Amino acid sequence: MPRNVQRLKETSLQTFKTLQSIAPMLFAVMGLVGIFETFVTPEMIHKIFNAHAIHDMLLATTAGAVSVGQPFLSYIIGGELLDEGISMYAVTAFILSFVTLGIIQIPLEFSIFGARFTIVRNLLSFLFAIVIAYMTTLSTSFLSGYFS
Repeated sequence: MPRNVQRLKETSLQTFKTLQSIAPMLFAVMGLVGIFETFVTPEMIHKIFNAHAIHDMLLATTAGAVSVGQPFLSYIIGGELLDEGISMYAVTAFILSFVTLGIIQIPLEFSIFGARFTIVRNLLSFLFAIVIAYMTTLSTSFLSGYFS
């Protein structure tokens, strides 16, 4: 048997074993994500914002971290929140944390990447979601005068 075929079989077997070992945790995470997305609606999130930039960004970052999801969903939810009058600060922070943070996924990340990596990654993602949301909102408000 050629060497490449043998390596492919070995690698496939290792991949299957890894997938098999993390499958229970993966299904648990998917279940928790489904539960949170069912019970935490955009209307509930809308009620807690008060149009103060820092307050809105902190709450939106936290809400996005808890209701983790796919990027295309965050854009849809973000658009709906903007239509309802939620500030750009909050919507940008929500979109960033919805995709990059994952409070629900922490147990899975611990088991795969280790505690230190997971904690540092999530803390940096939280911090940068707020910083990027602030900078994005400032830059879009600054540039809107040039393109209106």
